[in-house]
Amino acid sequence: MRTALIQMAVTADKQRNIKTAREKIRAAAAAGADAAVLPEMFCCPYDGACFRAYGEEQGGTAQSALSRLAAELGIYIVGGSIPELADGAVYNTCYVYGRDGRQLAYHRKAHLFDINVAGGQRFLESETLSPGNRITTFETEFGTMGLCICFDLRFEELARCMALRGAKALFVPAAFNMTTGPAHWELLFRQRAVDNQLFTVGVSPARDVSASYVAYGNSIAVDPWGTVLCRAGEEETTLYADLDFSRLEAVRQQLPILSARRTDLYELREQ
Repeated sequence: MRTALIQMAVTADKQRNIKTAREKIRAAAAAGADAAVLPEMFCCPYDGACFRAYGEEQGGTAQSALSRLAAELGIYIVGGSIPELADGAVYNTCYVYGRDGRQLAYHRKAHLFDINVAGGQRFLESETLSPGNRITTFETEFGTMGLCICFDLRFEELARCMALRGAKALFVPAAFNMTTGPAHWELLFRQRAVDNQLFTVGVSPARDVSASYVAYGNSIAVDPWGTVLCRAGEEETTLYADLDFSRLEAVRQQLPILSARRTDLYELREQ
C-alpha cells in the first residue's frame, strides 16, 4: 500500500489550504500512491479561536472536495482533520474516503489535548472542542486499517483495540508541538508499532514558527519491527512509505506478542 504522507503548510486561508491539499494529493496519485494522508487541522490554523469559525457540518466544503478528488483519482484519502460542527458542538474530525469517493469512516478525536507543561506549551482543546466516543477502523482492499488523531495515540488501550479488530496500520493525523514533539513523537510511533505489531503513519502540518501553535512536523512511518521507514523534517514535503503487510505476519511469528497475551489473566473490552 503505497502511502503518501503530505506534510503541508497550513495558512489562515481555508480555500487556499484546500487547494494546496488537492494539488499535493494529485501529485501523490501521479507518483503511484494508493493512499494519501493529510495533517491534523489541514484547513485551518491549529488555534482554539479558529475552530468554530473554520468549521463545517457533514458534507461541507473540505469534505466534498476530498470526496470528489478520491473518486476522480481512484485513491484512498485519509483527510487529516477539520473542525466538524454538529449539534452545537465542535469536534476535531478525520474523514476517510475510498477509491470511489465514498466516505469509509470518520473519527472524532476522543482524547482532547489539554496540556500545561511548566516552562513549555499550554493548550486546552477542551475549551473549544468536544470529545468523540468511538474506536474507529475501516476496511480497504489491503485489509482493516485503524484511525486516530494526535493525542489519541498516547493511549495504548485505543491502539490495542484497533489491533484486536485486525488493523494492519494506524493512520494518525497529528500536530505535536515543540515541547512534546522532540521528546515523544518518534518514541510513540515506534512504541505503538512494536506493541501492536502493525504499521504506524503520522502526518503533521509543516512547521510555521510564526503561528500561535507551532507544529513539530517530522511526519513519520514506522514498520511493525519499530524501524522508521521515512521521517520528514520541519519543511513542507511529501514522503512515500510502501507498507508491505506481509511484514506483519513475519514479525508476529518471530515475536508472538499478540498471540501470547494472557487473556485468562487480563482482557481489554470495548464498551
